[in-house]
Amino acid sequence: MTDDTGKSPSGAKSDTPFFGKTAIAVVVAIVAVLVIALVIWFLPSGADHTVTPQVCGDKVLQYINQNLAQQGSLASLDHVTEVNGVYEVAIQYNSQPLSLYATRDCTLLFTNYYDMNTSASGNRQAAAQQPAVKSDRPVANLYVMAFCPYGTQAETAMKPVVDLLGSKADINLHYITTVSGTSADSVSSLHGAGEVQEDLRQVCIQKYNPEKLWDYVNRFDTSCYPVSASADTQKSCELNVSTAAGINMSAVESCASGPEGVSLLKPDETDSDKNSVSGSPTLIINGVTYSGDRSPEAFKEAICNSFTTAPAECATNLTSTGAVASSAGGCG
Repeated sequence: MTDDTGKSPSGAKSDTPFFGKTAIAVVVAIVAVLVIALVIWFLPSGADHTVTPQVCGDKVLQYINQNLAQQGSLASLDHVTEVNGVYEVAIQYNSQPLSLYATRDCTLLFTNYYDMNTSASGNRQAAAQQPAVKSDRPVANLYVMAFCPYGTQAETAMKPVVDLLGSKADINLHYITTVSGTSADSVSSLHGAGEVQEDLRQVCIQKYNPEKLWDYVNRFDTSCYPVSASADTQKSCELNVSTAAGINMSAVESCASGPEGVSLLKPDETDSDKNSVSGSPTLIINGVTYSGDRSPEAFKEAICNSFTTAPAECATNLTSTGAVASSAGGCG
C-alpha cells in the first residue's frame, strides 16, 4: 500500500514493476484524453468555463516560467490554436519550438497525447521525437535504484554512451531514496537495506573516484546485482569488482557507513522530488524527461540532439554496442 506521494508507509517508494514510469505515462495520457472528452462534451465553445486562447496561452507561459523553466531561461509564447477540442500552445524555449496542450478551461496542462488512430509504436516514436532543449554541454541525469532490474538495464545501456560522450556531456547517476536523518538506517529505499548500502557506496565512489564510477557500476550490474539476494556473496563480489575497477574501497566504505554518505545521498532525494521522479529508471536531459527506447543508440541520439552543435562522436553508431533494455516497466 502506498500513500499519494508514491511512498510506502515505511518511507520507501512502492514496488510494483507494472507501475513504472512508462505505465504511469500511459495512464496519465488516458486520463488526459478522458478529461478532454468530458470537457468537449460538457463545455461547448460558448460555455462560461471556456477561456480565450490568448488568456490560456498567457496562463500557460506564466506557469512554465515560474515552475518548469531552468534558472536563467524563459519561454516565450508563439501562438495558441484549438485542435480537436483542446488548445495547442506553441512556445519557444532556448530557441527551440515546443508544443504543449491545455483543456479549454485552461486548468489542465499536458506535454503529450496518445492518438488512438495511431499504433502504440507510432505514439512512442512521436513521444521520443519531442523537441529537445539544446545546450553546449548537455546534462543527462539518470535516476535509478541500485537493485532495480530496469535501472540496472538502463545503466548497462548508458555505459557505451558514457564511454563515447562522457568528455562532451555531463551524464550523471542519481539515486531514488527517502532520507529522514543523518545515519544509514534513516535512509529508505524500495528494495531494502541492501539497496541503501549500495546506493551509499556508489555516491561515495562518485565523490572519491568519480572517473571510475561507471566502470564500477557496469561491473556491479553484470556480476554482483544477480547475486544480491545473498549478502555474503554480494560482499565478496563487490570487493572483486572494486579491485578490478581500481577503487580503494576503504575510503568508500568509511564514507558509506557514516553520515558523510547520507549527506551525499540527500541532494539526490531533493532533486528527485523537485523533478517529480519516483520511477527507476528515469532519464532527464537538459530538463526534458526522455521517453524513448532504452538502448545505447537511442540514449546517444537523445543526448546528441541536445547539443547546440553535435560533436563528431555523435556520428558513431551504437546499435550493436551494449545491452538493449526493456522500454517498458520500472520500479516505483
